[in-house]
Amino acid sequence: MEKDKQTRVGVDPARSAVPLSAWAEEWLERRAIGEATRCNYEGFVRNHLVPSLGRKPLAGLARRDFERFVQDIYRGGAGLAASTVNDRMVMVAAIMEAAVVDKRITENPARGIRISRRDAVAMDEDAVPTPAEVDLIAAHITPPFRLAVYLQAGTGQRPSEALAFSDECRRSGFVRIRWQVSAKAHHEDCQTPFVPLKHRLEKECRDIPTALFVEQEIDAHLRRWKPVPVAFVGQKGKRIRLETFFAPRWPGAGVMPSIASYGYQFKKACLLAGLVDLDGKAKYTPRSLRHFFASTALANGVPIHEVSRWLGHRSVKTTVDIYGHLLPSAWERCREILQRSMRPLPPDVTSLPPEEASSSAGNRTV
Repeated sequence: MEKDKQTRVGVDPARSAVPLSAWAEEWLERRAIGEATRCNYEGFVRNHLVPSLGRKPLAGLARRDFERFVQDIYRGGAGLAASTVNDRMVMVAAIMEAAVVDKRITENPARGIRISRRDAVAMDEDAVPTPAEVDLIAAHITPPFRLAVYLQAGTGQRPSEALAFSDECRRSGFVRIRWQVSAKAHHEDCQTPFVPLKHRLEKECRDIPTALFVEQEIDAHLRRWKPVPVAFVGQKGKRIRLETFFAPRWPGAGVMPSIASYGYQFKKACLLAGLVDLDGKAKYTPRSLRHFFASTALANGVPIHEVSRWLGHRSVKTTVDIYGHLLPSAWERCREILQRSMRPLPPDVTSLPPEEASSSAGNRTV
């Protein structure tokens, strides 16, 4: 047993030599958390934390390791928003704090590590498909998923939300989103294929306006495939039944389509449509369709706080970080407002060239 000279806390070298991957797995097993949260945490640990830092022993992790990790994951093309990265880093800090409490390490090197707003990376405009490219993806994707493409592009839903679309979602002039497909919904033993929305409780929902083309795509889908009833038990024990649009209709197709299967078909559609990058890989992902919805709305003057609410972001700050640079320039608008306010044109003049307007304003008697 060794003692840290400053804290006087006893640390067992053998216990502190445990790899982060093993400790994170043990920590997750002990947590009493909801299914959706557990799936999110497990996915982050498996896909990001373990590949980067999993082999390092607890005692060998320093603050700079986590600082480098959070920057690499955010800027390395993982597709995670700053708010998501910060939320997951709260979990990572909790994992390391548990190691401190368990006297495996003397201090928590992950405490307070986060992406600051000044480090936030705005969305790359090249990651947004054009309207014609959206139509190409929809035309080449396997037909049952065509509607999912337009639900994402036309209402900004996440893939998991689009796949949970049901009769109850459709309203007059808008859609009401209340559920998303569970990460384990495609498992045959899954008892809860639908879970509450991200950042929302089970009873909460969000309403999103629908353009005519979205409603037409819904009608076209229903003419070809009838909704399939799926019954499940909600988090509060209440039995719920949804008439779902994307439930399987053939034996052997599984219980529910997975986000992974939709992503695979999306990638395949991009390749078939010739939407590839210089390496021959699919140019877009399902997330690109949310970017299309948000960027199109903002570029045409829809208030950013409304877009943020429709996207289901936890805070409008997240929306500003990602899409703020796409807002129409306020420069000319501001100049016009100030001109009218401080040097209004005479009542008989509707418009003047800049030189004449300036002269006219200067000659008026105040």
